[in-house]
Amino acid sequence: MRRPMRQKVPETYEEKLAQLQELREAAIHSASEKAIEKQHERGKLTARERIEKLLDPGSFKELDTFVRHRTFDFDMLKNRPWGDAVVTGHGTIDGRPVCVFSQDFTVFGGSLGEVMAEKMCKIMDLAAKIGCPVIGLNDSGGARIQEGVVSLGAYGDVFVRNVQCSGVIPQISVIMGPCAGGAVYSPAMTDFIFMVKETSHMFITGPDVIKTVTGEEPTFEELGGAMTHSTKSGVAHFAAEDEEQCLQDVRYLMSFLPLNNLEKPPRVDTGDDPERMDEELDHIVPDNPNKPYDMRDVIHRIVDNGEFFEVHEHYARNIVVGFSRLNGYPVGIVGNQPSQLAGVLDIDASVKGARFVRFCDAFNIPLITFTDVPGFLPGTSQEWGGIIRHGAKLLYAYTEATVPKLTVVTRKAYGGAYDVMSSKHMLADFNFAWPTAEVAVMGPEGAVNIIFRRDIASSPTPEERRQKLISDYKARFANPYSAAERGYIDDVLIPHETRPRLCQALELLQTKRVQVPKRKHGNIPL
Repeated sequence: MRRPMRQKVPETYEEKLAQLQELREAAIHSASEKAIEKQHERGKLTARERIEKLLDPGSFKELDTFVRHRTFDFDMLKNRPWGDAVVTGHGTIDGRPVCVFSQDFTVFGGSLGEVMAEKMCKIMDLAAKIGCPVIGLNDSGGARIQEGVVSLGAYGDVFVRNVQCSGVIPQISVIMGPCAGGAVYSPAMTDFIFMVKETSHMFITGPDVIKTVTGEEPTFEELGGAMTHSTKSGVAHFAAEDEEQCLQDVRYLMSFLPLNNLEKPPRVDTGDDPERMDEELDHIVPDNPNKPYDMRDVIHRIVDNGEFFEVHEHYARNIVVGFSRLNGYPVGIVGNQPSQLAGVLDIDASVKGARFVRFCDAFNIPLITFTDVPGFLPGTSQEWGGIIRHGAKLLYAYTEATVPKLTVVTRKAYGGAYDVMSSKHMLADFNFAWPTAEVAVMGPEGAVNIIFRRDIASSPTPEERRQKLISDYKARFANPYSAAERGYIDDVLIPHETRPRLCQALELLQTKRVQVPKRKHGNIPL
C-alpha cells in the first residue's frame, strides 16, 4: 500500500492529529479485504485477530507501527505497507505481561526481510530486558527472496535472540500457517511449539523438492502437519483443532509459568484441600504385576482438582509429562505409562522426559515423578539408535535439576531405569513408594532364570523348583522394603496418603537451596 498522498503538509495540531489517525488506520488495515477474506477461507485468523484472542481484552500496545521495508526492488518499492509483514507489541495474559509478534500472511505472504526481523528482534530484546515471556505467532512464506542474502542474515539475528533468551524467559512458538526452510529453526529453539491441525505446516524442504530428490510424494499434512510433528517427530508439543483453541491453550500454559528464570511460578488458590485423600488410589494398581493401568488416572486423583495439562501427549506415549498444581503450586509431572509399552524407557521417551525436566528446572518448577518402569527397551534398533546416549540425557537432566524433586514408586522400578527416574541417588529430595512397589535389579522371572540357571536345570522338577525360587525372590526383593532399609525410599505410603504427603514435602522444600560447581555449562550427551 502506498503512503497516502496529501495536498499540503499538516501545520496545525489538529491537522497533525488527523494525519496520525489516518496513518494508524492505514497500518491497521494494510491488508486488502480480498487478502483477509482468503485468510478466513483457509480457516485462519489475521495477525491482529490472533493477538486480540491471545491477550487480555484491550491490553495490547503496538510498537513499530510505522516501520516500512527498505527493499530496492522496483516492484517492492511500489508497495511499502506500514508495519511491514509483522505486528509486534506487548500486552497481558491474566494480567501478567507478555511480549508478542504476529506474522501477517496477508502482507507479502508474511515473508521475512530485514525490517521485519528488526521488529521481531526488538520485541524479543524488550522481553529479555524486562523479564517477561515472548510469544511468536508464525505464519510466513519464508525468506523474502527480493532481499537476497539480507533476509538470511535477518534469520540469523532472530536465532541469536532465541539462544540468548533460552532459559531466561519462556519462549512460545505458535505455528498458524506455513513455516519452512530456515524459518523452522527459530521455533525449534523455543520452549514449546503449538500447531493447528490442517492449517499449520513445518518442514525443512517442501513436498516438491522431496519428490525431485527422493521420488517420495508426501502431502503437506503428511510431511509437516500438526499430527505428524505431534506423533512422529516430536517437534510439536501441542496440536489444536482450530486457531481459537490453540490460542486458549497458550493462555492456559502461561498460567503455570513464571515470567522469567528469577521468579517462582504463580501460586493460586485452587480450593482443593491439601489433606484430601482418595481411597480409589488404593485399588488403582492391579494385583497382577503384568497388567497395565493408566498413570494419568493416578495423576488426576492426586493433583489439585484433577487438573493436568499434558505436554507431548501424542509422542513417546510410554512416558507422560505435563503441568499440574499441588496445594496451588505449579509442578511439572513426569510418569512412566504402563498402558504403553509397559512404561519402558526408549530413545524417544528419554529425550521427551529430559527436555521437559530441563525446562522445569530452568524456570523453578518443582518436579513430581511417578515411577513404574520395567527397564530400558531392548533391541538392535534401540542400541544402534543410541539408547545409551539418549537414555543418559534423562539421567543427566534429573541429576542436574536443583528444583524440589519428589518421587513416588507405584509399582516396578527395575535396573538402571530405577536410577534414572529421579531416584534418591539422582539427588531427589523425597522418595516415596507404595506397598505395590518392586525395587530390584530386574523382574523375578528374569533374575531367577539367570541366577539359578544350573540349579533349575539339575532339579528333578525344574518348573516346580523355578516357581519356588521366584516366590523366594519376590519375598526378598520384589517389594519396597529392601530399598527403604537403606534409606533409598524415605517412606512407604498407603496410596491414598500420597497427596497430603506430597503437599507437605513440597511446602517444606520451598526454601531449598543448592550449591552447584562453578562452570560455564555442563556437556549433556546430545
